Amino acid sequence: MKRLAVYCGSATPADPSYVELARTVGRSLAERGIGVVYGGGKLGLMGAIADSALAVGGEVIGVIPEALVNAEVAHRGLTQLHTVQTMHQRKALFTDLSDGFLTLPGGVGTMDELWEAVSWAQLGYHEKPVGLLNAGGFYDHLIAFNAHMAQVGFVRPQHRGIILVDAELDGLLTKMTAYQPHQTIFRMTQDEL
Repeated sequence: MKRLAVYCGSATPADPSYVELARTVGRSLAERGIGVVYGGGKLGLMGAIADSALAVGGEVIGVIPEALVNAEVAHRGLTQLHTVQTMHQRKALFTDLSDGFLTLPGGVGTMDELWEAVSWAQLGYHEKPVGLLNAGGFYDHLIAFNAHMAQVGFVRPQHRGIILVDAELDGLLTKMTAYQPHQTIFRMTQDEL
């Protein structure tokens, strides 16, 4: 993996462990030679991951919609900053520029990005690993809900392994590197659907 799209919050929670996690991830990815593709902002976890990767010489590419340039305070010190018109273009460029997706704690926008990466993988628009860093149990309920969707039958057995989960970055990157693409909906027969 040469580049990962990193999804995380633009907010700064009161608990400093979230910002520290983002700093650690940014630095660790850069030290491994893995570029960061992210939302292009300089605030919150987004800014922390970018600044920490840049501080150790990492490549950081931002992708931000024009309407959010001022709201998210676009980071002007990146390796590259792409300004796009829509959120859809933003997520499509994340996919085009990256070899996989890494989700850290975040809010609604982070969930939108994660679920689109999962949905596109399920369908077959990409065959890249989708990693969920469950640091401190942040995503425990989401993981349980995803398992519930599968148990009920809304997630096919072939797609239960799309989201790769680990509480530690090293373990998650190992899983993402070893990821074998699953059978996509586009490749299924009518009987398999």
